[in-house]
Amino acid sequence: MKIVILWLLIVFGLSSYANAEDALAVTPEEVWNLVQDDASQLLFVDVRDPVEIMFVGFTDAVDLNIPFKEVDRTQFNDEKAVFAMPRNPDFAADVEDALRAKGLDKDALVVTMCRSGSARGKPSADYLLSQGFTNVKYVDHGFQGSAVKQGAMKGFRIMNGWQNSKLPWSPKMNASKIDKP
Repeated sequence: MKIVILWLLIVFGLSSYANAEDALAVTPEEVWNLVQDDASQLLFVDVRDPVEIMFVGFTDAVDLNIPFKEVDRTQFNDEKAVFAMPRNPDFAADVEDALRAKGLDKDALVVTMCRSGSARGKPSADYLLSQGFTNVKYVDHGFQGSAVKQGAMKGFRIMNGWQNSKLPWSPKMNASKIDKP
């Protein structure tokens, strides 16, 4: 009996954890509707590095770009063949400044968006929550969406995400909304 109860507690705990994780995710369509309904009541932040935006595209629906992680070209990971991307030390302060500029505080809705939703979107939302922001979400599957796992289109980002949801975007960035050093 103790084993059954323990098993139920573990299963319930894991399912509660999974639901808590999903609670931060919002679809691109949900964010678009929020922006259309009343953009003044939320802060929509693109958390990608500006160079990535330059090559992948941008939506003017975001308030601004504040990178969560920035490319550090002085640190290269030979094993993964990528540059290091340390967290932007000013990220939370920059988000708070952006909220204040809109007349909002740390209790207002903040929505973050990266390329795929998993590497920076969710982690940036979690980080903001850990820094005292109380109402944070991230765009599920991000701007470009998930990569196809198999077949002729393997690796291409042609499903889900902002771009593939037929929401407004452009291959060109809006320089007035891009974080500049």
